[in-house]
Amino acid sequence: MSRRGIAVTVLTVAAFMDLVDVTIVNVALPTMQSDLDASPAQLEWVVGGYTLALAVLLITGGRLGDVFGRRTVFVVGVTGFTLASLGAALAADADLLVATRVVQGAFAAMMVPQLLSTIQVLYEPKERAAIFGMVGAVSGTAAVVGPLLGGWLVTSDLFDLAWRSVFLINVPVGIALAVMALRFVPETRSERSGRLDVSGVLLATTGLLLLVYPLVEGRQRGWPGWVWAMFVASAVVLVAFVLLQRNRERRDGSSLLPMHLFGDRGFSAGLVAQATFQAAMVGLTLVLTIYVQAGLGFSAIDAGLMLLPFSLGAFVGVGVSAPLGLRIGKLIPFSGAVLQAAGALWLARIVADQGDGLGHQSLLLPLLVAGMGLGLLVVPLIDIALSTVPLRDAGAASGVYSTIQQVGAALGVAVIGAVFFDVVDERFTPAALREGLDAASWWVAGGYLLCAIATLLLPDRRAVQRHAAEQEALGVVV
Repeated sequence: MSRRGIAVTVLTVAAFMDLVDVTIVNVALPTMQSDLDASPAQLEWVVGGYTLALAVLLITGGRLGDVFGRRTVFVVGVTGFTLASLGAALAADADLLVATRVVQGAFAAMMVPQLLSTIQVLYEPKERAAIFGMVGAVSGTAAVVGPLLGGWLVTSDLFDLAWRSVFLINVPVGIALAVMALRFVPETRSERSGRLDVSGVLLATTGLLLLVYPLVEGRQRGWPGWVWAMFVASAVVLVAFVLLQRNRERRDGSSLLPMHLFGDRGFSAGLVAQATFQAAMVGLTLVLTIYVQAGLGFSAIDAGLMLLPFSLGAFVGVGVSAPLGLRIGKLIPFSGAVLQAAGALWLARIVADQGDGLGHQSLLLPLLVAGMGLGLLVVPLIDIALSTVPLRDAGAASGVYSTIQQVGAALGVAVIGAVFFDVVDERFTPAALREGLDAASWWVAGGYLLCAIATLLLPDRRAVQRHAAEQEALGVVV
């Protein structure tokens, strides 16, 4: 393997570790709850705190790599992620676990963005398609490996570590990645890095926290007045953030978010579709894994195996959508979103009908259908959403897209988790958990249907072809 191949492999393994860390935690939540006496809100924060920190700081992490060097920022990110993983494994209570998860997400935001930007530096445009395909395959594999690995670690209870092992496994991997990065990953910087928009980071972080915190905490505190005040304050802060970004972009181009991209209807529709899809998917897997373990007594490995049809269905969907997505157009992602909504509602009906007799085989078909929908949606969605973005903005557009994806995941945990736990309350009986899953499934289906509507606003096949022809005429085809 060439030196640049080793460099990209190191960066890809780090991205894989991040993706696995998102999914591996879900199957460990019930044991965390019993071991640490965690509240429902704390369980939500164990998942949502990580994704929220990652979402808020993702663009900042990419910009730091541009300014200070991508290898340097990557190594700092991996080192911090590894130490935070150790802290999570040693957490003595739920509050400390949540805090370490937030720190994990913050350092992951320094680690993850360096992959795509380094690929752009090391590989010629004509070489990148194969590399991006490899990265996509790794991402899909993480969806399968995370629940299975987490389930095996928790169920096997090696050295009496139980749920702590899902974090400890990151430590040797992180150390190896840091050493390999220093040896093989070249130091690269952007020739036009610009300045870091610190005020933009602070406003975005504050606005999202003011939105997500009351969603998670409001239910168990009885929705007091300060919760609604935080919602209003969030809207004010986020509006101020948008105005600041527009002003900075007009003045010197130093905005954290390139606001002119939102004038592209297809790109904006793609963001809405990605955010709603991500929220629905993350929310569904969260409440489903809690239900089958806390309500039906599934082991962690059984919960991981239960999600296997979903992952297998996703591989089938990707096999169909990858060659047909841009050729057929937005009908493919629209069909995928509808299939996921149908799968979620079908799953909820089976859970309600079979009750305590639910088994792995009961959920095989609805999860397979939902997984196929995921595969049909996720690959062409990003291709079509970015297809009319000028090439000079491709890097910025990809960064915004990834950020919105993580924001959607954080909101999905907050909103769908709030619906689920509002019904369950403190009961955690099979019947209460079943009612909570039923209520949450309607919100999940609603998220998928909003995603389907957004896909209808994506550019059609002719618009994509016309844009490609214009780029070819300008001599900028890659």
